Amino acid sequence: MDLRRRIRDNAFARYGLAIALAAFAVLLRFGLNAVFPPGFPYVTFFPAIVVAVYLGGMGPGVLCATLSGGAAWYFFIPPFMGFSFDMTVLVALAFYAFVVAVDIFFIDGMRKALDQLEDERARLRDLAESRDLLYRELHHRVSNNLQVAGALLRLQGQGITDADARHALSQAGERIEVIARIQRELHNRTGEPVPFRVFAEALLASAAAAAGARVRLTIDGGEQPLHPDQATPVTLVMLESFNNALEHGFGEAGEGEVRVVLDQSGLTHLLTVANDGASPPPGFDPAQSKSLGLRIVRAMAQQLGGKFEMAREGDWTVCRLSYAPKRD
Repeated sequence: MDLRRRIRDNAFARYGLAIALAAFAVLLRFGLNAVFPPGFPYVTFFPAIVVAVYLGGMGPGVLCATLSGGAAWYFFIPPFMGFSFDMTVLVALAFYAFVVAVDIFFIDGMRKALDQLEDERARLRDLAESRDLLYRELHHRVSNNLQVAGALLRLQGQGITDADARHALSQAGERIEVIARIQRELHNRTGEPVPFRVFAEALLASAAAAAGARVRLTIDGGEQPLHPDQATPVTLVMLESFNNALEHGFGEAGEGEVRVVLDQSGLTHLLTVANDGASPPPGFDPAQSKSLGLRIVRAMAQQLGGKFEMAREGDWTVCRLSYAPKRD
C-alpha cells in the first residue's frame, strides 16, 4: 500500500511505470513467442495493464494499454512488422479494446475505493490519537485537581482549633488524595487500564511506606483490569481494609503480614484482605462501627451493589467484599 501511494503521488513515476510495463510485456511476449500458438497476441499485455492501473491509476493504465495495443498490432498480428486493416485485425483490436476498457474501469474503481479506505483509516488513527491524548490530559488534570483539593482541606484543618473538626478535615483531605493516587495508578502512560494486581502493589507499598510499617505483602489474582465504574470503590475498600490492619491490627509494632486476593473468575468477584495482626475487640460489629474508614467501606460496598464482611478466622482478621462485575 505504501508503494502504491508513493507512485500515485508522483506523476513521473506513474507514467514512467506504465511505459516500462508496456516495454517489459513486449520483451516477454517475444521471449514466449515460440511457446504460444498463433492467435494470442495480447496474452502478456493484459497483466501489464492491470498492474499499471492498480499502481498508477486510469491515465497510466490508458497509456500502457495504448502502447501495448500498438505493439501487439505491429509485432504479433499478421502480417507481422506492420499495420493491416482487414476485418480480422479490426475484430481482434475491438476485442482487445473492450477487454482493456472493462479492466481499466473496474480496477481503477477498486483502486479509488482502496485509497478512500486508506485515507479513512488514517483519519480514524488521527482521531484515536487525539482522543487518547485528550483522555490522558483529562485524567492527569482530574488527578491533580483532586490532589490539590485534598491538600487544601488538610491546610484548612491546620487553622482550626477544634480538635475533632481538624481531625475530620485532615481525614477528608487524606481520602481525597488517596482517590487522586488511585486515578493515577489505574491507567498506564498510554491511557490503557492496568491489571488490578499491578496498581494494587504500588498503592499498598506506598501506603505501608507512608505509615512506616514493615508489611509482608502478598497479592494474588487480579490479573484483569477493573471496570472503570468499579475501580475506585473496589480500590478504596482494599486501601481502607489495609489501613485498618496497619492502625488496629499491627498497632505500635507496625509489623505483620497482609494477603490480598481478588478472584475475578466467577459471576461474583471477591476481594479478600487478610492480616495476621490483633483481632477486633469482643463484640465488634463492622456494620455498626462509627469509624470513618468502615463507613467509607460500607458506602463503597453499597455503591457496588455488593456486600462487605469482616471476621476473625483463626489467626487472621479477614475483610471480604463481594460484588457483581459490570460488563462493557
